Amino acid sequence: MKGRDIRNRKACADQHFNRQQSLFPSNEQPDGGLRGSLQECYVVPAGKRRDGGTRYWCLRHRADATAKYGKPAHTCRAAHIPPFRPEDIFALDMNKYSGGIALWGAVPAVYDTTRLPMDRGIHVHARVTPDAKKEMDCTFRAVRIVNERLPEDGIAVSELDAIYYMVTSVFGYQMRQVTCSYCGCSHLDRDWFSVHPHRRHLCAGCGKHFSDTETGIGNPIVGVRDACGMGDHKTTPSKRRIKITQTDFPGGVQIWGSNPAFLWTNKRAEEEGIHVHAFRKNSDLPELDETYGEVTIDGIDLDPARVRVLMAQSALPFLKHRVRSIECPSCREPQFSVGEHAFTPTAKHTCPRCDQQFAAPGRLRKTIANPLPAILVRIAKKAPREPQQHDIDLMPETP
Repeated sequence: MKGRDIRNRKACADQHFNRQQSLFPSNEQPDGGLRGSLQECYVVPAGKRRDGGTRYWCLRHRADATAKYGKPAHTCRAAHIPPFRPEDIFALDMNKYSGGIALWGAVPAVYDTTRLPMDRGIHVHARVTPDAKKEMDCTFRAVRIVNERLPEDGIAVSELDAIYYMVTSVFGYQMRQVTCSYCGCSHLDRDWFSVHPHRRHLCAGCGKHFSDTETGIGNPIVGVRDACGMGDHKTTPSKRRIKITQTDFPGGVQIWGSNPAFLWTNKRAEEEGIHVHAFRKNSDLPELDETYGEVTIDGIDLDPARVRVLMAQSALPFLKHRVRSIECPSCREPQFSVGEHAFTPTAKHTCPRCDQQFAAPGRLRKTIANPLPAILVRIAKKAPREPQQHDIDLMPETP
C-alpha cells in the first residue's frame, strides 16, 4: 500500500507540473496564484498536528487556519494581507528590453532619512538598448515575465519569492526547485526555513507535509530562471568610492547592501557593494543613485558586508529584535557574527580577538552580533532629520 501511495502522489505531481500555481498559471487561475485576501477563507483539514489533533489550512490564502483547541478558524493567518491589484503586477516582456534586465528582491533600506514610502517587493531595471537610460526603475509586488521560451501567459514571480531569494543568497545557500508531491505546487521556503536546508516541507498550496528527494531550500525563482534559460551571472566589487555629508542632502539618504539579481540579462558583470540614494530635495528622484565599494558618511566608514548582512537579517521575522551591536567586555572589540552564527541567536559569544566568552547584556538571552546598528545610530546624530524605522512585516515561519 505504501508503494502504491507513493506512485499515486507522483502521478498527481506529474499531472499538475505544467500548471504550477506560482509558476505556470492555468486558465482557472488567471492571476497565477497571486490571490488577494478580500475573498473569504476556504478552510479544509490538512493532516494531523504533533499532538494528534487535526490541522486546518486555507486553500485560498495558502496559510494555516487552525484555531485554539484544534478547531478550524474562521479566518486564516494570512487573510489580512492586502490583495494584489492590477497595478501591483508588472508585465515584463523580455523581448522589449535588449539593453538589459535586472530583477532583485527589494526590502527596506537599513538607513533611511527620506520620507519616501517603504520599499518592498521586486525591483525592476530595464533598458531598451545597452547605452540607453533605464526605462524601468520601479518596485512591484509581483512581476509576470514574458518571452518566447515561456507559456503564452508568462510566469508570475511574487514579492515573497524575490525577498527570500535575496535572504538565502546573502547567507550563501543555493536554492532549488521544489514541487509538492501531492498537488504539484511550486514550494517557497520562508523565514527560518529560507536559511536552513531540509527535506520535509509544508506545502502552501494544499497544506500537507511532503518530503523532497534532496535536502535543500526551495524557491520558485529557480524554476523561473531555468524556464527563461538563465544561468548565474558574474559579479564584481564596485570600484567607486564616495564621501558625503548629510547636510548636503536635506532630502535624505538611503542605504542598502547589494545582493545578486535573480534575473540579469546585461552582458557586463553586476557590481557589489553598498547602494546609495541621496536627495538634494524632497522628491522621488535621487541626486546619487549608484553602488559603491567604499562609502563614508560624515566621516564614518561603512562596511559592505555588514550592511548586506543586516539587510538580510532585518527581513527574517524569527530574528526580530535579536540582532544587536555587542562589544567584548574584556577588549571592547565590536562583535560581528558570521557564517551560521549570523542567523542563529546564541547565549554565548566568543570574541575573535581575545577568545573571551561572554553573554550579551539585555533582556533577550540569545542574540546575534552586528556592529552596524550602533554605527547607524552615530550617523543619525548628524542627520537633518530622524531616520525612518521600517518594519517589513513578514509572517514568521518556524519549526
